[in-house]
Amino acid sequence: MFISTKAVAQHKVLPFGNNEALVINIAKGTYSIRCKNNLIINGTTAAFSSNGKNYQTNYYAKHSLVTSAVTDKLGKGKHYTLISEAADKPTMLQHFYCYPNRDFVVTALEIQGESLSSNYMAPVMVGEADLRAGTKLSTLFVPYDNDTFIRYSSIKLSDKDNTSAEVGVVYDSVSRKGLIIGSLEHDVWKSGVTTAGTTGKITKLQAWAGYSDVKVTRDSMSHGYLSGNSIVSPKMFIGYFNDWRDGLEAYGKAGSLVEGRYIKPWTKATPVGWNSWGVIAEHLTYDKAAGVVDFFDKQLPKFRNEDGKAYIDLDSYWDNMTRGGLNGDVSELKDFVAYCHSKNLEPGVYWAPFTDWGYKSTDKNRKAEGGDYKFADMWTKTAKGYHNLDGARALDPTHPGTKQRIAFVIGKLKECGFKMIKIDFLGHGAAESTKFYDPKITTGMQAYRIGMEAITDALDNQMLVYAAISPSLATAKYAHMRRIACDSWKSIKDTHYTLNAVTYGWWQTYLYDYIDADHLVFEKETLGANKARLVSGLISGPVILGDDYSKSADWQAQVAKWLQLPEVKTLIKSGKAFKPVDGNAGDGTAQAFIRKDATCWYLAVFNYQKKAADLQLDLKRLGLNPTGNYHAVEILDGKQAILSKQFNASFTAEGAYLFKITAKK
Repeated sequence: MFISTKAVAQHKVLPFGNNEALVINIAKGTYSIRCKNNLIINGTTAAFSSNGKNYQTNYYAKHSLVTSAVTDKLGKGKHYTLISEAADKPTMLQHFYCYPNRDFVVTALEIQGESLSSNYMAPVMVGEADLRAGTKLSTLFVPYDNDTFIRYSSIKLSDKDNTSAEVGVVYDSVSRKGLIIGSLEHDVWKSGVTTAGTTGKITKLQAWAGYSDVKVTRDSMSHGYLSGNSIVSPKMFIGYFNDWRDGLEAYGKAGSLVEGRYIKPWTKATPVGWNSWGVIAEHLTYDKAAGVVDFFDKQLPKFRNEDGKAYIDLDSYWDNMTRGGLNGDVSELKDFVAYCHSKNLEPGVYWAPFTDWGYKSTDKNRKAEGGDYKFADMWTKTAKGYHNLDGARALDPTHPGTKQRIAFVIGKLKECGFKMIKIDFLGHGAAESTKFYDPKITTGMQAYRIGMEAITDALDNQMLVYAAISPSLATAKYAHMRRIACDSWKSIKDTHYTLNAVTYGWWQTYLYDYIDADHLVFEKETLGANKARLVSGLISGPVILGDDYSKSADWQAQVAKWLQLPEVKTLIKSGKAFKPVDGNAGDGTAQAFIRKDATCWYLAVFNYQKKAADLQLDLKRLGLNPTGNYHAVEILDGKQAILSKQFNASFTAEGAYLFKITAKK
């Protein structure tokens, strides 16, 4: 189907990007998107609920279009508002933002009326869609967070609904053509994208705000309600791309621009270092931590970033070094900080600001640090009582006791001199609640914003901020680094799990300053498994080690050699994640990842099996000239190869290769 500019007057053809157009049918109040004269989505409507009633665009008979210029964080463009009115219904305003240099449309739904109340707004309800990309389409499941070892998954498009958190992707893994739809704002709503279809056709594509699912968003109750005379959905991104990977990167970059950063962006070098949770864990002591400092000083003197720094981060159980808690003697913590500085290393620490780990205590009068409030008064209330997850009970981020505790703990950690903080279990602060302490706050994401702003304000840009378990997209405003998956340690299974998230979530490298593969542990593993684990860190961004380096072991010599190679330092410099060559691994993991730098390409290939395997990749599939000749050097072992037409890698067992590829002159 093709709608020309000469079509009936009820159609408005509104150009954007590179030969793309938003087509609005004013008579029906629907919209379509075409790309290079191909209709991609058609007959798209909007829907919402208010005060217990459901509404859709086709409930309205009167529609009009208003046009204005817009200049915002995405650039200069046009703002179109499709207004749908009826005497007995709230007014619908469908906002569209089109830019000549952006290959996507941004849309949002607004409703206006008196005393409205809604927890469901759907700016995108596609009538029909055709990627023009073959018959074997996939749809992507993107998790809301990185808790409970949840996985990303590429699923064959079928008549079974797939609901993805915040962003949805339908694509053909062979041609790589794909449609990306996702929310660009996360201060108020949690959102979902539902897809379904038949062979080669999308029959259901809906993006809405108000998503709640105990297995995904962790909420045991429905999404909170927004009330007022005007309620607005988050802005949504809609884009069709010849390469779904480019589309997700464009989505990530757009989200970063639209939401901006509450924390000051990181301007120093890509972080490298160590975290205690990998092996030492609950056995953390001053002597062990100091032993790690000594190892970095004597055995890893060249494992530093471009600023000549590395971070030594004390995870949970750093309070083993205090007597009487933060209200008591913290001199040992201060001694550790001083010892790090004496070796030109940066001290780091850990905290979970929205959790009560002692909620099962029989002492109901336990007071939270920093004030006189009881923990029991601060618990987040839900329809089923309280929000419990991961062995902890959530604290209401809007409660003054929670805010006082944040100010007190962070104040003490700053006073001790820490320069990095790992903040964890942040998703507890985004739980939906029957009633927050602050009556103006009615949704989990509103509460999350209050809590994360309190943390950021208390830190005052004096530390590197690393988010561990947390909402994937909503945390980007408040952290420099974020762990891409849940806990991972040393085995090839850990590497496989971590890289599942990199396979489908690498694009978050454009939301954060850095994404991270968690602590890299090597003890008691094969050489191949250790190499794969190290490469998993190198292709994610920063490199954070996790072994107990306070005691010596034979394997450390090999790891120390790898980590101090000049080419490793060069690779880490940009801190940007590699992208997958292919995205058809189901809930598994790609075998090949690539990154193009200014003068070269870096290619990582993996074998996750404990047996021999061969991998062949076409140069064109890698983004290289299939008729060109290339020189490849394996960074960690120095082996060299000439590439022509095809890349081949052979493994005798589990392992990885990391190649630097340059065009051969």
